[in-house]
Amino acid sequence: MKKLFLLIPIVLVIFLAIYFFPRNHQVPTPMPNANSVAMSNPSGSPLAPGSIKHVFIVLEENTNYSDIIGNTQDMPFLNQLADQYAYAKNYYADTHPSIGNYFMLTTGQIVTNSDGSSGTVSEDNIVRQLLAAGKTWKEYSENIPSVGYTGPDKGGYTEHHNPLSYFSDVRNNSDQAKNLVPFSQLAIDIANNQLPDYAFIVPNEFNDAHSCPSSGSCNKLTVADNWLKTNLDPLLQSPNFDTPGGGLLIITFDESAKSDPTHGGGHTAWVAIGPDVKKGYVSDTFYQHANTLRFMAEEIGLRNFPGKAASAASMKEFIIGN
Repeated sequence: MKKLFLLIPIVLVIFLAIYFFPRNHQVPTPMPNANSVAMSNPSGSPLAPGSIKHVFIVLEENTNYSDIIGNTQDMPFLNQLADQYAYAKNYYADTHPSIGNYFMLTTGQIVTNSDGSSGTVSEDNIVRQLLAAGKTWKEYSENIPSVGYTGPDKGGYTEHHNPLSYFSDVRNNSDQAKNLVPFSQLAIDIANNQLPDYAFIVPNEFNDAHSCPSSGSCNKLTVADNWLKTNLDPLLQSPNFDTPGGGLLIITFDESAKSDPTHGGGHTAWVAIGPDVKKGYVSDTFYQHANTLRFMAEEIGLRNFPGKAASAASMKEFIIGN
């Protein structure tokens, strides 16, 4: 009986502990870990993780959307890529003539509408953001007179088709100017596994659908399409590009024909190619060049975007998993 009496307090303590602990105890909410908080940019959308190593853009010239997409007779290669990968049905350039579109794709601003402009551009730009993030870049330019050239038109070289050559970050830095290279350097970089993080590819005016040689006539679109197939297929087939997380290539046009002023620069084509791009995908979303600038920057992990790219909608819908 005495032993039973002694057990009563112990049983009572156990009972009270079981009864009250689940009701009163609250697990403390852990303080946020700085490394686990999702970063965001000024526009409020989550930052991209930067899952792609290399982004490229090729800019063609002055052609209506309706003359490109579906025109398998004149541009079979580009249409094959559009059908196999993804394209935007509702893509518009920002202005006429060319130069403002080249700057919108690289600074997020039109900057100027004078194709004859040769002044240094000090506005925030993609090169500045790449350098700040420790990324590499190159502008592969057909017919550039020499490595690092930042001068006026010469031979087949067109200054206002080479936007990175205008930037103060390049003109005032001899080391950065060395990244303005001949297009032939791309084949070397592919072979040596030395692709830059960001690249702007510039065909000359006879290969970008701008014009025919003065000595004769041609089908401008067929010439441009043949150039794309001959010169870009090796990039698309290279291991550094054609593996998940490898490369992203954008082929678009600076502006539509001047007769189309819709949204500033007219309706034109935009095609995305790469192992991480959705296959057979078509978007109806309205996009312009600032969206492309943001898209390319996001995909290689940049956190800040120049000009209008800072508030432009993401184009992540073209990437698998989005």
